Amino acid sequence: MNRACVFLSISYPSLLYLLIKIPVRLALAVFCRKIDSGPSGLYRTKGPLLLVANHPNSFLDAVIIGSRFARPVHFLARGDAFQKPRHRRWLGWLNMIPVYRLSEGKENLALNDHAFKRCSEILARNGIVLIFIEGICVNSHTLQPFKKGAARIAMENRCLPGFRVLPVGIAYDSLHGIGKTVRISMGNTSSAEELLPYAEEAKNLRCFNDRMLQQLAPLVLVPRPAPANGLKNLLLLPAVIGYLLHIVPFSLVRMVVSAKTQSTVFYDSVLFASLLLLYPFYLLLITLLLAAYHVSFIYLFFITVAFPALASGAVHFFKEEKPEISHDKLIPSYGKDQNART
Repeated sequence: MNRACVFLSISYPSLLYLLIKIPVRLALAVFCRKIDSGPSGLYRTKGPLLLVANHPNSFLDAVIIGSRFARPVHFLARGDAFQKPRHRRWLGWLNMIPVYRLSEGKENLALNDHAFKRCSEILARNGIVLIFIEGICVNSHTLQPFKKGAARIAMENRCLPGFRVLPVGIAYDSLHGIGKTVRISMGNTSSAEELLPYAEEAKNLRCFNDRMLQQLAPLVLVPRPAPANGLKNLLLLPAVIGYLLHIVPFSLVRMVVSAKTQSTVFYDSVLFASLLLLYPFYLLLITLLLAAYHVSFIYLFFITVAFPALASGAVHFFKEEKPEISHDKLIPSYGKDQNART
């Protein structure tokens, strides 16, 4: 009995992650017009792997990148989201690891040692860790100054057998709203010896960030909006039906999310999470209303399946349009003299 309890306590977070991954992938297929992931081979890479990515769209970046990999992906996230014990537990189940910045309090910086130790434990078990090397999210595809976190993880695990570093570029045709086209571009995996050739830590830090810049910058390829389906005329009617069935609840969610995330970079992430959590309740409400009118089980099942498909059709035809949020004039592009900043 005790062994069973221990097994459940260990496997529950991983099981929850895998169970959530399925609806997340389905929801992304509706939320986005197209996700161009490139060749699938690297998504099945074995052994300890450090993913180093840019960060233009908050939590959504991690959701999209993590959903592509066959194995669970653990990723570092801003520590202020973990302040409440309940949130800390839930986010931990989703493979999120808190990391703190100086702006979040000097007293929290010591907790970063635990975060990097946790990364080393995951990599030692041949796991995958995702870190956003800029250390900040800006709704822009211009790379921001690189921080030390990725280099530190690489240096602390350089002797780990099979350890590799993989740069990942992610870009969107729109950084605000549904119906976006996303492109994920993978670089080549590198060993620690290639990225950390020096004996001095400071030289290795600069070398790592410089080489990551050289590899990551060409991978941030902003995609063109996905073209309309060739069967557009035939699918117009289902798209209109999907639009009419979803416009009212979607508009309500969008209005609340827009108000809550005004002047922040979190609109897309909060909108996606809200729709992911609330949409099943909307389907349940529709099902209960139809069941009250004695609609047969077969029709109820068909409607439950048809609603998301119609929603996807509506997204493909009626993309949410809004001017891009750009900070390019406010925040300078990456400078090599800044790549060792904390």
